[in-house]
Amino acid sequence: MPPQMSGPTSAEFRRALSRFATGVTIVTVAQEDGEPRGMTANAFASASLDPPLVLVCVDCRAHTHDRMRDAKHFGVSVLDEAQKPVAEFFAAPNSPLEQMARLGIRFRRAANGTPYLEGCLAHLICRRVAAHRAGDHTIYIGQAEHLSAREGRPLLFFAGKYRGLAGGEQ
Repeated sequence: MPPQMSGPTSAEFRRALSRFATGVTIVTVAQEDGEPRGMTANAFASASLDPPLVLVCVDCRAHTHDRMRDAKHFGVSVLDEAQKPVAEFFAAPNSPLEQMARLGIRFRRAANGTPYLEGCLAHLICRRVAAHRAGDHTIYIGQAEHLSAREGRPLLFFAGKYRGLAGGEQ
């Protein structure tokens, strides 16, 4: 009988995955009182072109998790390389709201009231179509109902640090 193999530790798994560069997004929802709530997310991807679906993975312990579960719509704002302070603000669980103005964080609202961030490379307004529990996260799948995009350079996350693109196109 072959020896029993144990799986990777959480730290080993995180380190291996940190070698995959990702874009950085802010996922937003409206709270019950209508105020926007957001979180930094790099576990974001397209899931289908027809229909246009995206997925975002949210830690079940995140402040935004329960609101995502209850919301019918959510926004996704793709950050540009100058928006590292925005990513850091939304990544910290208890960032003081008065910092938002100093950082230039401004929300817009889609026609259905879903908040998204101004000045990003792209934003999508999505109708939540599914949620699947996966370990300590929930995978939320949304169908894009509205979007916009502009030219620019993305903010990336690699090896535990925010980064920009090193050079031009290859």
